[in-house]
Amino acid sequence: MGIADDAIQVRAQGWRTLAALHDRIDVALERALQAQAKLSVVEYTVLDVLSRQPGTWHLRMQQLSRATALSASATTRLVNRLEERGLLTRILCLDDRRGIYTELTHAGAQLLADARPVHDATLEAALAEARDVPELAELVDALPGLHVPA
Repeated sequence: MGIADDAIQVRAQGWRTLAALHDRIDVALERALQAQAKLSVVEYTVLDVLSRQPGTWHLRMQQLSRATALSASATTRLVNRLEERGLLTRILCLDDRRGIYTELTHAGAQLLADARPVHDATLEAALAEARDVPELAELVDALPGLHVPA
């Protein structure tokens, strides 16, 4: 095996480790959020992302797609479901009539406030459990130092 092959193997192993950690966290969050708040992880993520918009609680649909790592069509279906539940609403952009904002409703903000402690406690527990797995410990310990670009 050459140096290039070794580098590929290292990256592949890193990716598998990241995927394993993600899967553990995702399963734990999905179970807890469904049981306590009747929300999926991605629904929680949408509410959370919208709640963090200073003063507005809204984003354009394409911004929401990027923030949730969903396709445009998957984002639209998700927003439709959350809108039917009264957790989001859509608003036409006054500057660009083609643009549509998705906005968090007060009901959505309240559900998020109720779900956030469940999310945070479950995430902390899942990370603590993953830290006990030797293959995952180094990655778990590196997480606090990571910064995601806005």
